[in-house]
Amino acid sequence: MLIDAHAHLDLEDYADDRAETIERARQTGVERILNVGVDPPRWNSSLELARRYPGYMYLALGLHPTDILRAGNPDAALERLGNIVTENPGLVVALGETGLDYYHEDVPPDIQKIYFEKQIDLAARLNLPLVIHCRDAMPDLLAILKQKAAGRKIMMHCFTGTPAEAAECIALGEDVFISMAGPVTFAKAFERHEVARTVPLDRMLVETDCPFLTPHPFRGRRNEPARVRLVAEKIAELKGVTYEEVAEQTGRNVRRLFGIV
Repeated sequence: MLIDAHAHLDLEDYADDRAETIERARQTGVERILNVGVDPPRWNSSLELARRYPGYMYLALGLHPTDILRAGNPDAALERLGNIVTENPGLVVALGETGLDYYHEDVPPDIQKIYFEKQIDLAARLNLPLVIHCRDAMPDLLAILKQKAAGRKIMMHCFTGTPAEAAECIALGEDVFISMAGPVTFAKAFERHEVARTVPLDRMLVETDCPFLTPHPFRGRRNEPARVRLVAEKIAELKGVTYEEVAEQTGRNVRRLFGIV
């Protein structure tokens, strides 16, 4: 079961052909999509979209580290998020994406850490897995996860760390998964290739992060869920296994992590 474990189909990038984009994913063999809303307006648009595709599209909702201050009152936003989750059982299956992003300077690191930890606590109260974003902040992020989230269900979204850091993530617990996206298909992405080779297939997910991170040979164009197949095919090549093995195992991993059917 090929599953795109992280998409942003509610964005305006798909305003003109959203339904056609989703149909292309179906025709390519993508059997489920996890759409991710990263701030309160995007929670609304994600909910509206997922309700049109029951049993096919599921949601992760959270405050992205670079969007914390855009939420107005982030504490009130997180309280509202808790209500949304309880009002939509089985539809919102994860909290995130949350985490740390030191590449962008929109939000000071100390504030990012505060709201990352608050979302870890909220996910625990709601009994939801975490979808983790990390950019240029892996040491701080790992320190927080080791302190507050060891043993939790976690998706390391669009993993950009080293093979050693991937091993540290996996060591946090048996339900921590490394998710690979379009960059693993790039010819010179040698570190991504090594992560794909070394992370066990039963601890791996595949995603597009669409409309971003378009895989080769479509790099530079808008990404879409149908292209998650290219990510799975590259991982199969790197691991020396079949595409069908990668699609089936990563799909099984998504169902295990998020509890979807």
